[in-house]
Amino acid sequence: MWFQTFTAWCNSHLRKAGTQIENIDEDFRDGLKLMLLLEVISGERLPKPERGKMRVHKINNVNKALDFIASKGVKLVSIGAEEIVDGNAKMTLGMIWTIILRFAIQDISVEETSAKEGLLLWCQRKTAPYKNVNVQNFHISWKDGLAFNALIHRHRPELIEYDKLRKDDPVTNLNNAFEVAEKYLDIPKMLDAEDIVNTARPDEKAIMTYVSSFYHAFSGAQKAETAANRICKVLAVNQENEHLMEDYERLASDLLEWIRRTIPWLEDRVPQKTIQEMQQKLEDFRDYRRVHKPPKVQEKCQLEINFNTLQTKLRLSNRPAFMPSEGRMVSDINNGWQHLEQAEKGYEEWLLNEIRRLERLDHLAEKFRQKASIHEAWTDGKEAMLKHRDYETATLSDIKALIRKHEAFESDLAAHQDRVEQIAAIAQELNELDYYDSHNVNTRCQKICDQWDALGSLTHSRREALEKTEKQLETIDQLHLEYAKRAAPFNNWMESAMEDLQDMFIVHTIEEIEGLISAHDQFKSTLPDADREREAILAIHKEAQRIAESNHIKLSGSNPYTTVTPQIINSKWEKVQQLVPKRDRALLEEQSKQQSNEHLRRQFSSQANVVGPWIQTKMEEIGRISIEMNGTLEDQLSHLKQYERSIVDYKPNLDLLEQQHQLIQEALIFDNKHTNYTMEHVRVGWEQLLTTIARTINEVENQILTRDAKGISQEQMQEFRASFNHFDKDHGGALGPEEFKACLISLGYDVENDRQKQTGSMDSDDFRALLISTGYSLGDAEFNRIMSVVDPNHSGLVTFQAFIDFMSRETTDTDTADQVIASFKVLAGDKNFITAEELRRELPPDQAEYCIARMAPYQGPDAVPGALDYKSFSTALYGESDL
Repeated sequence: MWFQTFTAWCNSHLRKAGTQIENIDEDFRDGLKLMLLLEVISGERLPKPERGKMRVHKINNVNKALDFIASKGVKLVSIGAEEIVDGNAKMTLGMIWTIILRFAIQDISVEETSAKEGLLLWCQRKTAPYKNVNVQNFHISWKDGLAFNALIHRHRPELIEYDKLRKDDPVTNLNNAFEVAEKYLDIPKMLDAEDIVNTARPDEKAIMTYVSSFYHAFSGAQKAETAANRICKVLAVNQENEHLMEDYERLASDLLEWIRRTIPWLEDRVPQKTIQEMQQKLEDFRDYRRVHKPPKVQEKCQLEINFNTLQTKLRLSNRPAFMPSEGRMVSDINNGWQHLEQAEKGYEEWLLNEIRRLERLDHLAEKFRQKASIHEAWTDGKEAMLKHRDYETATLSDIKALIRKHEAFESDLAAHQDRVEQIAAIAQELNELDYYDSHNVNTRCQKICDQWDALGSLTHSRREALEKTEKQLETIDQLHLEYAKRAAPFNNWMESAMEDLQDMFIVHTIEEIEGLISAHDQFKSTLPDADREREAILAIHKEAQRIAESNHIKLSGSNPYTTVTPQIINSKWEKVQQLVPKRDRALLEEQSKQQSNEHLRRQFSSQANVVGPWIQTKMEEIGRISIEMNGTLEDQLSHLKQYERSIVDYKPNLDLLEQQHQLIQEALIFDNKHTNYTMEHVRVGWEQLLTTIARTINEVENQILTRDAKGISQEQMQEFRASFNHFDKDHGGALGPEEFKACLISLGYDVENDRQKQTGSMDSDDFRALLISTGYSLGDAEFNRIMSVVDPNHSGLVTFQAFIDFMSRETTDTDTADQVIASFKVLAGDKNFITAEELRRELPPDQAEYCIARMAPYQGPDAVPGALDYKSFSTALYGESDL
């Protein structure tokens, strides 16, 4: 079997030189065909052979061949030129087997295995999908012929109808494989089917020699498959990144549109006319804060996380950074969000101020109506009285009585001057506060003022008329006059008291209501004196009646100097007595309300003074954790997620605070002296806490992604973190330029001469010692280049993520545009262009169509119809040109 196999193998190569051998031990004796065989299989030129027929010439030629074999690192044991020249078949076959091992099998390597193991592993992988094929060696595993047919069918399925082969017909299977290989694959028939079937253990060397021919025949297809796999991998990454970019654009557009719609609503400052309408606006605002905004906060946070993850994937795949379309950057979203929160804060303040304004307006309007009604009731009939010309027919006593009565009226008129001024002042204040019903208020106020001016003019005219006839009149009864003078102010005092007792009041604190209660108690303390004054006035009236009765004087039935009768005084005094306890109850009810409000304030402050510091403490702890980062990244991630769950578990405390805050707002409580924390402060702190822990977790996940993708060891990652923290003096999570430079030097990074690469496998401590011994320092130009990579926004700070990305790029290998170009060149058969047909043959359908749709037409001088430019396409994938 050896002779047949080795002879066929030699002839398969000698054919290329236009010659053949018939007998392997005879045709190599002169060394000429042996040297020719070595030149064909190695592609190198051997020394010029000697053409003489003498034995010495043949020995010299064979020695030249053996020296060439030895120069390739092959040890020839017990094989000499004399044995070959003498036709020693065993030595000749051993030499041929050595040549086959060196030039046909030794270069075969699969996953860093030896030549024999590599060839066996290659056969196992190629035949794995085929039933009844189990390649474990190079002898009995090939006896049924199915393995040979499976190798051919795997690479050229159109040549073999594998499903029709039968395991129980090995001779047919072997001959079928040998004939197809010789006819279509240019592999000569090196084995005999009957010899293999009839031998218990076929010769291993013969089988290996024949199988190696299949390996070399299909190696071109293997290279194409590898190139196709590389391109598929690159295109899959690119397609996934494009989907992530589209998702980001859509989510960012939706969030910005929501912000755009919401801000005008929050900036709407059109006031409503009533408290009820403004309170509805406040309720709508509460719904916005509780229902509509929280999901958008989560969307914003998730959008930032997706953006950071996308950028990390792009960096890991050596792709250019993703730049969202104009107006959809993360900074644009943050700016819009900041504008939203500013509008939100101003809107809430405006609502509360507007409610306070409307409360005051309602109070002033009611006060205006009460005073106006009292004044209008008092002026009713006064104008007609002043126009009455009763003095023309009156007696002297009547005239004197009219004069006294007029004096009493003037006193009453002067007492009402203060009320008219109060009415005008309230109307003016309502106008200044933009009261919605100012028109009717102004009309009524103007009517009162005009009437007041008319009363003043009429009063003056009547006094002149009475004084003109006063000399003809007798003194009027002084007792009635005294009654009138004392009754009028007392009557005014009672009217003022009734007005005060019925006056509405608005307070916001216990101190204010206690002040009102104190003033009311003081008023009640004056009631005994007032009662004595009332009894004194009534005593004057009784004395006048007693004198008239005792002297049989006929009175007109009423006091001529005043309309305030004892019945009116008693009636109004009784009314005052009734209003006092009503006022007491109203003040006590308000006091109870303010005590309840104070309880709500203390309840809210007690919870807020716990939740607020807790949030602040957690923010500080997260900052400390993000700097220290002890243990492996997985440990850190697990710790952070546990920490996140503990924060989420704290949410019921915030919900309780929200409920308490709602009770405070429903009670219209606007200040709280027991705490410095407002609900707005707590909400903002909570949102910042959730965002911070989510960002910190995302940073660790990206570090894990970077570590796994770049092959960075845990020790390297810890060393990077330790160096970064050492130079981060202020623990701010970022390094300044000088701190970053010092950190690079501490890690042994050389930006000037790339010394780190020159030092090979030197560890970081040895490299630092080398830097110190050579007096090395970072070059400004190279350092500026590095800063432009890690700080593209020129903020003057380098974050830990940017630092890790930089170090991972410097310490690991990634796919490059040149590698992708080389892969496309393999698929194109070394041409400078590729066709759609070649792409569809070598790549999966979706990725082939992806390339065809994006590749530009090839414009070179060797272009053919339909030629595509794969070079510009490959550079565009890595941002080196436009796609």
